[in-house]
Amino acid sequence: MSGALLSDLHQVGQHHGWLKQFQGLTNDMNKQEFDVIVIGSGPGGEGAAMQASKNGRNVAVVEMHSKIGGGCTHWGTIPSKALRYSIFQITEISKNRFFREAVLEKNISFPDLRKSAASIIQKQEDMRQGFYLRNRVPIIHGRARFVDKNTLEVEQPDGAIQQLTGNSIVIATGSRPFRPDDVDFSHPRIFDSDKILAMGYTPKSITIYGAGVIGCEYASMFRNLGIKINLINTRDQLLEFLDDEIIDALSYHMRDTGVVIRHREVYDKITGREDGVVVSLKSGKQLKSDVFLWANGRTGNSDNLGLEKIGVVPNKRGQLKVNEFFQTECSNVYAVGDVIGFPSLASAAYMQGRIAASHFCSCEGECQTLGEIPTGIYTSPEISSVGKTERELTEANVPYEVGNSQFKSLARAQITGQTVGMLKILFHRETLEILGIHCFGANASEIVHIGQAIMAQKPPGNSLRYFINTTFNYPTMAEAYRVAALNGINRLF
Repeated sequence: MSGALLSDLHQVGQHHGWLKQFQGLTNDMNKQEFDVIVIGSGPGGEGAAMQASKNGRNVAVVEMHSKIGGGCTHWGTIPSKALRYSIFQITEISKNRFFREAVLEKNISFPDLRKSAASIIQKQEDMRQGFYLRNRVPIIHGRARFVDKNTLEVEQPDGAIQQLTGNSIVIATGSRPFRPDDVDFSHPRIFDSDKILAMGYTPKSITIYGAGVIGCEYASMFRNLGIKINLINTRDQLLEFLDDEIIDALSYHMRDTGVVIRHREVYDKITGREDGVVVSLKSGKQLKSDVFLWANGRTGNSDNLGLEKIGVVPNKRGQLKVNEFFQTECSNVYAVGDVIGFPSLASAAYMQGRIAASHFCSCEGECQTLGEIPTGIYTSPEISSVGKTERELTEANVPYEVGNSQFKSLARAQITGQTVGMLKILFHRETLEILGIHCFGANASEIVHIGQAIMAQKPPGNSLRYFINTTFNYPTMAEAYRVAALNGINRLF
């Protein structure tokens, strides 16, 4: 183990009062033989490491970056959502005429707002460091590469090579923005979704290429700062995997705030200049803005892992193929999180890690399946859904009905002033089984979990009547379920 790493761990152990645990941990590291080795300390790696440790396995985690937590903690989910919340607070304050002038005089910049995420990131990192220390899981910093199916070589920051062996190995290396060769990402005005958070000024305009989840979230955030937005979508609709009514609502509200959405467009050339970036589209259009954000696709971090040594072949986007237990073609090597592609959610990655660990620890009963995975999209307003869409149910010839609740009719929404939005329940006309929950509006990503919990029950527990017969606190946003259920049941008679 390198002296720098030993010193760092010693300081952390003293700071948290865990020096005794640390001493036992470093002794384990000298063994270099483990039951389980996890490559990557993001949500997927953490889920696998913690579950394996709880099941009594000797676990080590290899992390190539100097800090733990992966992209989720340092340049993805946590910093972007912290930034969104800071922007939301400024936007809400600006709506109040008593504070509007003070906000304008302060002239709060994008870097100022970005600073708010720093303390949150540190708290998240410290918390996760504590998880590993308490569970006696060493973090070995360096780049891992397969020698064979049970052996990894880890090149540490000081150049030293450490060899580790493990009965099971979990690849949880995450993903990075896809970068086409003909786009100059070294240009100071051209960004990807990892690089954008380091932007040191507030632009007046921005062109976002790619209208997926990341593109739509950043379009909402920047527009709330008063920045002019061109959102280029290569597809026919925004977020086509969502329910059509939610797609229409999102498109309407984004356009209503001033976002210019351009569907079915593909770039021909992206030219960075001193005073901005010009995007030339194949349709002949040219768009100039202060900065450009590439938000079109991601690539799995599977390169340089030596996967050819174990017969595992990534697809063209660097993603690994796995079975229902998250095993790759090499049965003792598992892969979880963004490196396997869809759904590419931090929440799903953590559960995937737990399922993989439960499988190689022969404890499948502790964590059997992922179940229905909710989406959480942090646009303005936010979106969340779980289960089937109307489009899917219609194509499958399922006799369903719809229950709607408009947020503008809810007392809690009226009190808070967040009246934009709706909750939609899709249910079977005959059995009343809940088939899908779709929510658009404030706190959507929280509200959806009530419906998810009911959908997880077996009939007759999974029934529209639960919402009709349950007393909800008043006034709350959760009351939308009762209103929507009553609206839906009335459609049957």
